[in-house]
Amino acid sequence: MNLRLLVIALFLLAGLANVAQAQCHAQYFDGTVPQILNRGMADKTTPLCFEAFAVMHSGVTRTPLWSAEHLTRSNLYQARSLKRVNSFHPEESLPGGFGAELRDYSRSGYDRGHMSPSGDMPSARAQNESFTLANMIPQNADNNRHLWEGIESSTRTMAESRDLYVITGPIFEGNSLQRINGRVFVPTSIFKAIYDPHHRQAAAYITPNAPGMAYQTVSIAELEQRIGINLFPSLPESVKRSKMPLPEPTPHGYNTQAEHVSQYGSGRHHAGYLPAGYTAYRLAKHLLR
Repeated sequence: MNLRLLVIALFLLAGLANVAQAQCHAQYFDGTVPQILNRGMADKTTPLCFEAFAVMHSGVTRTPLWSAEHLTRSNLYQARSLKRVNSFHPEESLPGGFGAELRDYSRSGYDRGHMSPSGDMPSARAQNESFTLANMIPQNADNNRHLWEGIESSTRTMAESRDLYVITGPIFEGNSLQRINGRVFVPTSIFKAIYDPHHRQAAAYITPNAPGMAYQTVSIAELEQRIGINLFPSLPESVKRSKMPLPEPTPHGYNTQAEHVSQYGSGRHHAGYLPAGYTAYRLAKHLLR
């Protein structure tokens, strides 16, 4: 009898694992997980599956390398009926020492910035999961509450008319990266990559992790080269190289005029914004010192 119960329990656990894996792959276009092209960035990584998003977490930076969502009109409709409940918590499923702790962010001067936003979550469980620190980066407060809120809102507006595959994550560039509490790396920039399967078009927002309204839009090919990650492995190169138009972010209640992408093209950079010449290779070299 005990052996039979053990077999049943193992069967049920295997079934739950398969369901979780299916949920995870559903967040990626064609069920294909991004590929880390830089070996240094692959160190201490842990894939995490949640109800409405999937994360690749780095135990080196103690942040996600990316957080992925299949953003649908149905999910957004359900998300509107939920009241936000802040429930920030460390991720218990990570290996010991790999994850950020609440004390890391305490009095750091940075927000705990969602990569997959709570406003996208279709259920109370999914919203609670979005508050895991495995889905967070140290984010400049002005950026998080204004420009980034506008980018998230613009992405949701796009998803109201067609499903999108969205991958959001930090960019770490340069040789003088900061850490909060000596543990969690502070990104220099943040990206949100968007693929529209209905129109077979894609593009990405990039913003410095700094105050102000400066941002740029780039092709997926440009972003992938910059971060050292193949975000959409099954997308044709022709789609990756073409940049679809993205709406201008319109943060709620924010009136400051946005600085446009043309500023980057002219060689002028927002304060704290590093040129694209600082590659993911240099990031890995810095992290592995």
